[in-house]
Amino acid sequence: MAKGVGPQESQTSLLSDLADELLRFGKRRHANVEGTELDTSAFKLLWILSDEQPRTLRELAAELDLELSTINRQVNAAVRAGLLERFSVPGSPSKPVRPTPEGQQLYEHDSAVHADLLRSVLAEMGVAPARELIHGLRAFNNAYERRTPRRHRD
Repeated sequence: MAKGVGPQESQTSLLSDLADELLRFGKRRHANVEGTELDTSAFKLLWILSDEQPRTLRELAAELDLELSTINRQVNAAVRAGLLERFSVPGSPSKPVRPTPEGQQLYEHDSAVHADLLRSVLAEMGVAPARELIHGLRAFNNAYERRTPRRHRD
């Protein structure tokens, strides 16, 4: 039995409730928010690249914890859509990617739409419950990451 979780019945109920909420949350990561232009994979790529540091496909795969083949498909789609561009680096066989001006503009637009939605959700929750949620999510993510080794994906 897990530390801090009561009898088996309580643990089962807790796990069931957690699974239900994670599934509800997971549905949102695959749905576009009204008013956004980018699909979810393009938004995530542009989010990673928003620090103005170009990345190789391997670096993107590692940061997003996705298979290299998946990142390759997503980057190729974003390049075809004019959102990302590959460029050569002297002395390097790989071609990193970076946002195009159009990709950057759409990312900024969609980020603002997402931020407005999150602001309204947090306002509805109130400051204290919102802080508790953030604290709880951080604790959950930290505990989860300590107990699951990172996979090496190629």
